[in-house]
Amino acid sequence: MPRTRSGVGTGSRGENPSKRGSKLDLFRFVPFRLNRLAAEVSAALSGEYQERYGLDIPEWRVLATLGFRNDACSAQYIAHCTRTHKSTISRAVTALMKRRLVERLENEDDRREFQLRMTRKGKALYHELIPRLLRKEQEILSCLSAQERKDFALLLGKVEKGLGLVQTRKEASKTEAY
Repeated sequence: MPRTRSGVGTGSRGENPSKRGSKLDLFRFVPFRLNRLAAEVSAALSGEYQERYGLDIPEWRVLATLGFRNDACSAQYIAHCTRTHKSTISRAVTALMKRRLVERLENEDDRREFQLRMTRKGKALYHELIPRLLRKEQEILSCLSAQERKDFALLLGKVEKGLGLVQTRKEASKTEAY
């Protein structure tokens, strides 16, 4: 299959892939590959918090987002930040509140909206879990050399920037809308 400058296949015999009869090679299609990779990495990490701490992926995403920030935030912010449906985040927040890991604070500016923050118990769990997740991240990336890890991070950053995603803690802290 001919390759474009980006390394993505263009279809058989250099045809325009949008022509009738063309087939998409999923194993060369970057969105498919990224989605599959993200799902596998997420599943590998979930083993670190699911068995020992009883957290599912959406619950972890709520805790991770709250732990990343220095102040409370809305469930809407968490849903947008993590690209998780708001109903999934809502269920996760309810479960975390039942376990007293997260609490709601009334928004002083808009009494219809609540802000969320971790409780002391939630913060303790979060801080206990971080070293385990960082070790797991290193294990996942161990197939890459140090230079490849730097290159990979740089390339991910370029794609994120190209999509207009926030890339730093400072940028994420500037806005509630993310």
